[in-house]
Amino acid sequence: MKKATLAAISALALVTPALSQNEPEKALSPADIVNAAPQDDWSVIAPEDLMVMTLAPDAQDEKRQVVIQLMPAPFSQGWVDNIRTLARAQWYDGTSVNRVQDNYVVQWGDPNYDNPESGGKAKPLPDGLQVMSEGAYTATIPGWGMRRAARSVAAPATVLSDSYAQAAEFFKGWPIAIDSAPERAWPVHCYGMVGVGRNYSPDTGSGAELYTVIGHAPRHLDRNIALAGRIISGMQHLSSLPRGTGALGFYAAEEADKRTPILSIRVASDLPEAERPQFEYLSTESESFARYADARANRRDPFFIAPAGGADVCNVPVPVRPFEYADE
Repeated sequence: MKKATLAAISALALVTPALSQNEPEKALSPADIVNAAPQDDWSVIAPEDLMVMTLAPDAQDEKRQVVIQLMPAPFSQGWVDNIRTLARAQWYDGTSVNRVQDNYVVQWGDPNYDNPESGGKAKPLPDGLQVMSEGAYTATIPGWGMRRAARSVAAPATVLSDSYAQAAEFFKGWPIAIDSAPERAWPVHCYGMVGVGRNYSPDTGSGAELYTVIGHAPRHLDRNIALAGRIISGMQHLSSLPRGTGALGFYAAEEADKRTPILSIRVASDLPEAERPQFEYLSTESESFARYADARANRRDPFFIAPAGGADVCNVPVPVRPFEYADE
């Protein structure tokens, strides 16, 4: 980029005050704020925390790849470990998308598991999977209350509404809900979140059956099912699939041809370096994210008339973007 000359800078200094008197400054949109965020405000997602799901090509023979980011500690770590174990055992290979329920979820895994239309024999699971208790649906974050208090004194946060908990926050790039007595926190069922299918309690699921939210946030599932990740790329390949007409949106027996085959699911760190997807998210501890969240809650850019004054935690999606390492 060419440097401005001293004359050009001087001329601009003379013109700018006049412009500012005649044209009010336009408020930035959430996208403007994200696009202007400095690189230091972005956090790289480790390849060990990314899952690459390759679906069979579509009707036009186009490739379909979905990337899942796994949940960070202290949330759902037993299930997260199981998902890595299943991927490394190549257990998911040859399974399929078996359920697509409109405005609710897409579910994938063994077509003979928990499928009212199957009647088949479930695929054997690999050894070494952990069994989690229902208490693992929530977790504690040491010192979180003190950090929240200090942050609110320094800079009041955007008001996040939550009908299902005392408070809603963001933690390491993820939306969470919090109760203070006793202090427990849990990830929430926003659009694109990935959960673990299970049978009736006390079963908590292994991670072999997974689903993602494709409709209005079903927050009544919070603390009742483990959330283990979220879709960060390729969501269109799941949300656009034909809806099942069987019970709960499973594909009926005569719709078996609608099941989308899963060719493979791999941990990104296990792939050759050239094939690893690279993503980063806008740090939820950054000033840029605070400004972005405020803009989502109080739209002031030209289209909007009345700022809402707050936002549901699921209406502040954490920005995630792909990137490439620059050659030095």
